[in-house]
Parts: sequence; structure tokens; C-alpha cells
Amino acid sequence: MADAETNLPGTSAVEIKNDPRVPAELNNNVFITTLDKIYNWGRKRSMWPMLFGLACCAIEMICTAAARYDLARFGWELMRPSPRQADLMIVSGTVTKKMVPQIVRLYNQMPQPRYVIAMGACATGGGPFKEGYNVVSGIDKFLPVDVYIPGCPPRPEALMHGFVKLQEKIEKQSLRTVSWYQPGGDDVVPVPMLGPDMVDLRRSAEIAEKTRA
Repeated sequence: MADAETNLPGTSAVEIKNDPRVPAELNNNVFITTLDKIYNWGRKRSMWPMLFGLACCAIEMICTAAARYDLARFGWELMRPSPRQADLMIVSGTVTKKMVPQIVRLYNQMPQPRYVIAMGACATGGGPFKEGYNVVSGIDKFLPVDVYIPGCPPRPEALMHGFVKLQEKIEKQSLRTVSWYQPGGDDVVPVPMLGPDMVDLRRSAEIAEKTRA
């Protein structure tokens, strides 16, 4: 193998294979590993959050995007008004049952790869309104959540910490295993139906079986 193929200038394939600093599982995929680092570095430094506030947590999210906290340091300063231009949904505030279908619809309109942050006690688990008849006990009942940020509401520093944790998660992803590059990896979520209660269509078979019983 030529030096150019290893993607490490001045290093031969034999030297890489015998290098104790390179784990055994990486001996045969040095080039792919380097691509992962470059790809993930670009994505984690250019996230475009969607400006989507639901309640009081949205005020803290807006404060975080103001000049004092300087989100441009992380490459996150572009808050987009359209899901077509965003790759991060920050669910900030109380999630009501009337709002869930719209949240899921917006999530499905976001291009891959896409991520979700549940900001605050309400979006995480229902918060003080958990037992309310019109409130969902956490958006993770319907969407895959990548980072949970506790608080009521969490301060801007907590949201920034959540950003860093999401960046750490992105750093560990690989082009070979991420779902959006796999056959049938499209994770479109069926829009739930609002009836006497929220109906998740992914559980329709389970609901039908319990109804018959």
C-alpha cells in the first residue's frame, strides 16, 4: 500500500500495523477513520438549530443565541426558521398533545442527519404539568432524543453544555454505521393521531391486539 493510500504522510502500511498507538481494530481502516474525523468535525462545527420555542424555556434558548454567549464559537449561530434548512431541533417548553403532530411533521421535514435536544423539564418528562390531560410526558415518546437538558427552565450555560455533549456524540459516529447511509435507514416518524388520547401509529398492532383482548 502506498503512503498516499494510508492518508498518513511519511508512514507506510507496515509501520501503521506495528504501531502500538493504533488499536488492532483500526489497522485496516485508517483511511475511513480519518474521513470520519474530518466529516464529523465539519458537522459538529456547523449545526443549524431550528428556532422552535414552545414555552418559557424558549426565552432561555433565545438568550443563549444572543451576543453575550457567542454561539459563533461553536459554529451554531445560525438559527433557521425553516426545517428544510436545519439539522437540529431544540424542543424547548411544554409539549401539548395538540402540538405533537406538528413537531413530528417538522422533524420529518428536516434533512438527514438530524438531531433532537429536549430542553427543560417539560420537554424531558412533562415537568410540573406531567399529570395534565393535555400534556405529553416527554417528547421522547414520539421522537428520538439525543440530549436531555434538565431544569425549569435551564440556564443558557446548561444549553451550551448540551451543545457540547451533542458535539461529543457526533465525534463518535462513523460513516459505516450511521443510519442515514444504510439501506432503509430513513427514520421517518409517523405523525401521531389526536383522538381521545395521542395514538402512535407505530404501536397500531399492539393497540389492536389489546382492543381485541
